[in-house]
Amino acid sequence: MAKKKTVKKAAKKSESKSKVAEKGSKISLDYTGKLESGEVFDSSKHGDHSHPLEFVIGEGQVIPGFEKAVIGMKKGEKKEFKISPEEGYGHINPQLVQKIPRSALPPGQEPKPGMVLIMNSPDGRQFPVRISKVDKDAVELDLNHPLAGKTLTFDIEVKDIE
Repeated sequence: MAKKKTVKKAAKKSESKSKVAEKGSKISLDYTGKLESGEVFDSSKHGDHSHPLEFVIGEGQVIPGFEKAVIGMKKGEKKEFKISPEEGYGHINPQLVQKIPRSALPPGQEPKPGMVLIMNSPDGRQFPVRISKVDKDAVELDLNHPLAGKTLTFDIEVKDIE
């Protein structure tokens, strides 16, 4: 019986040494991202289903403020934090707002502010572009990330650390 007690003590010791998120750790977590208004802009939870976000800390797969907030967390830990534009998607760059003639748009749909178009880059990649203004002859396109200039709040729960 003495051996069984020893095994149990060893198991308890290994459980107490749970991994801490650090550079190089592969993280799996659930998240909900909100704007300052409280509006949810993204979440890993959809109804009863969860699709956890997975990334490796230090590889630039998520915005810098998100990575910094996760460092030091443990499996099962929950946290709420804010990310400024500097640590998120940056500030709005006025040079990324451009006017094009309405005739350059594909025919068949009336352009409206807020509408998102998919454009092709010279190297063939596709990216979203938001229409910010429409007048009689021209359309103003905003190439900034939709979350540029915004302070973001995230609620996260770490599911796993490898």
